[in-house]
Amino acid sequence: MSRFLLPLLLMLALYGTASASPLTLIYSGNLDGELEPCGCSETGNLGGLQRRATLLERLRAEAPQLVAISSGGLLRVEGAGDRLKSEYILAGFKRLGYDAIGLQWRDLALGPELVLEAGLPWVASNWHDDRLPASRLIERKAARIAFFSWLDPQQSPFQQMQGSHSLVNDDVAGLHRALREAKAAGALTVLATELPLKLAISELGLDDVDILIQRSAYEEYGEPVLQGETLVLQPGSRGMRLGRLDLTLAEGRIQSWRHQVLPMPDTIPDAEKMRDWYEDYNAAVKAAYLKRVELRKQREQGQSPYVGEEVCQTCHQAEHKTWAASDHAMAYDDLEAVGKSFDPECIQCHVVGFDQPGGFVDMSLTGHLLGVQCESCHGAGRAHVEALGKAALPNSGWDRKKICAQCHTQPHSPGFDIDAYWQKIRH
Repeated sequence: MSRFLLPLLLMLALYGTASASPLTLIYSGNLDGELEPCGCSETGNLGGLQRRATLLERLRAEAPQLVAISSGGLLRVEGAGDRLKSEYILAGFKRLGYDAIGLQWRDLALGPELVLEAGLPWVASNWHDDRLPASRLIERKAARIAFFSWLDPQQSPFQQMQGSHSLVNDDVAGLHRALREAKAAGALTVLATELPLKLAISELGLDDVDILIQRSAYEEYGEPVLQGETLVLQPGSRGMRLGRLDLTLAEGRIQSWRHQVLPMPDTIPDAEKMRDWYEDYNAAVKAAYLKRVELRKQREQGQSPYVGEEVCQTCHQAEHKTWAASDHAMAYDDLEAVGKSFDPECIQCHVVGFDQPGGFVDMSLTGHLLGVQCESCHGAGRAHVEALGKAALPNSGWDRKKICAQCHTQPHSPGFDIDAYWQKIRH
């Protein structure tokens, strides 16, 4: 852990200490793979890297000396398709000009090399080698900020890797030494960790930590709290907001502070400097989707278990009339209107059976499965039709809540009220 100390102390020694002055700190954490906001609802239409770039530009125009830091958690990897998005998130974040970014285990889900090659100002204070810095010293007229980030070894998905293959160490004493030395030399010390406050206190201790950034809350930022002499911050997840902390410092210590949470609604325009990046991302997603469609076309054989809404209409005319007048029937058109009819994350809840055997492939091959249809909720209907209605539909034992929860999740439909929504499609 001694790799912390010499570069950091050398820099501090060169600059001395600062007199009382203001400092603006912009902080965030846990983008969680949300490259752009979900447009499925107004309440969820917050965030995105393009809006973040605009907001940061405005804040820097107001406070040129501001410091931008993140506790990490930029990526979320749940499937093979997330690699492409992860690569673009890292490239997009590079354009935002953050001063320091903590590393979280989720950022390593695709392997360390992706992170190491991203060119971002990562910090991993207990990383096993010198490929990632243990701290970063951020220089401003008002102060010098020494940023540290701790990866909890107990949360490591790589715990089975022993000895020289382990990615982190558990040298808490080394972290304490580095914090103590940095603070003694006049730096404002900031420590980011995935640990919640109680565990951060018990496992790491807050001695010589001026600001602790603890585990992110879901979407909303927590109110800052003082824990002894440490100011504790809690970012919100999903990249919907930024935290702003206006500090008054004297001799490197916090004298007073004011906190704001800055949402990023659609009234914040997309940054021009992100235009080509976003166009390239959409082009890459579309190319990957078309390749996926071609592979599925080659694999499709035999009869599909899905029949489409016109077949259902034969016996269920009243129900079909209700459906045809609903937003569900227009779900695919909604995607086309916003240029997202090629994004698998969106398509899956706007057509029937996407990525399922015999389900939606594309408009030319499976145009009869566009929109949220009967089989989206009740399950594939061919067996039911061929048995003249005597065979139960696959989801017949599901209650409404389980059926709706296939798509109406908190991230995509935060205002979902099953009783209110049911009235719109009651049948």
